[in-house]
Amino acid sequence: MTLALALKAIIMGLVEGFTEFLPISSTGHLILAGSLLDFTDEKAKVFEIVIQAGAIMAVCWEYRARIVSVMSGLTSDPKAQKFMLNLIVAFLPLALLGLLLGKMIKSALFKPVPVALAFIIGGFIILWVERRNKLNPPVVRVETVDDMTLLDAFKVGCAQAVALIPGTSRSGATIIGAMMFGLPRKAATEFSFFLAIPTLLLATVYSLIKERDVLSMADLPMFGIGSIAAFISAFLCVRWLLRYISTHDFTVFAWYRIVFGIVVLASSHYGWVVWAE
Repeated sequence: MTLALALKAIIMGLVEGFTEFLPISSTGHLILAGSLLDFTDEKAKVFEIVIQAGAIMAVCWEYRARIVSVMSGLTSDPKAQKFMLNLIVAFLPLALLGLLLGKMIKSALFKPVPVALAFIIGGFIILWVERRNKLNPPVVRVETVDDMTLLDAFKVGCAQAVALIPGTSRSGATIIGAMMFGLPRKAATEFSFFLAIPTLLLATVYSLIKERDVLSMADLPMFGIGSIAAFISAFLCVRWLLRYISTHDFTVFAWYRIVFGIVVLASSHYGWVVWAE
């Protein structure tokens, strides 16, 4: 592994970790960062998915006590069983649609300009939801993730499935969707964290198996460095986000998405940056 490749792996890992759990789309940022770094071949695409496992390990560490409690109670604790069933139900919409539409979406939308458009549209949706919540505060039906019903979980899962469109943001779709369905901001954010565990880990395993022909043992250092960078940055981000949402809404992320998307579109239109497809 060359120094240049190691630096690319570190940068991509930091981008993944800092953006995975914020409502700004890690996939979109990785596509744009990979384009700027000329890191866009088939191996790079697998790398972008695999380093998500590093980011999700940060959530596992942050909620390790809760995860151990759920896993140890699966055979005897109805509360743990209900929680796990909710995660499975919420995971299914994205999994099924991903298998059916994943290849078509990747070929058509995993490009800088569609990603930039998704950034902008998603930003305006967040602004609309936050403004609606201020003018007409929704009735909070679910105080914590343990109070969620199967229908609640399914609705949030359908919202997560929208994130198959790159630039949408998986965390943004699940958090905003959950808030629209009656969850308070903290519970919506925590369920988004928990739902990320099966979603991202299974995506990593699936990608490694499917694309195993383009990988070799020589790629381990690159994947390892990227995953470590993703873990560290994601851990810092998760800790910060949990403090942030206690006193703030997501308006600042909406404006970031809109401005960033406009910059990408302008740079593409005027030729300031040659974005790789």
